[in-house]
Amino acid sequence: MVTTVGTERTLPDLVENLLLLEHDAIAAYDQTIARLGNPDYKQRVAAFKSDHDRHVQELTQLASAVGATPHQKGDAKQMLTTGKVARASIMGDSAILTAMRSNEEDTVTAYQRASDHAEATPNARTIFERAHADELRHRE
Repeated sequence: MVTTVGTERTLPDLVENLLLLEHDAIAAYDQTIARLGNPDYKQRVAAFKSDHDRHVQELTQLASAVGATPHQKGDAKQMLTTGKVARASIMGDSAILTAMRSNEEDTVTAYQRASDHAEATPNARTIFERAHADELRHRE
């Protein structure tokens, strides 16, 4: 899936869409953890999910500060992110992790764009850059 998150004109719209993206990612992580067989993989993926939980907390606080809607759940794209994982589970752990890597491509792209967004305040930029670093680590 190719994301458009990060191309929004305003900071509130950007924060709202990042929150939706994060909630979608968390749902995919929950699916992944439930479907992986290897306990070491499960543990590593759970640690990555905790980063996404932190992103939601930080973005929710930022949403309040910039007048954005602090979404509490994902949107229709969640079916795409979780569906990839569900389909991949038929073929085992390697396929599941490959599906998650493709999901991470969207979050990497979104946070890179967000870090460069013209309306990003210094605080927002710090949040976006830290999340971008997390996403790069997850993708690897």
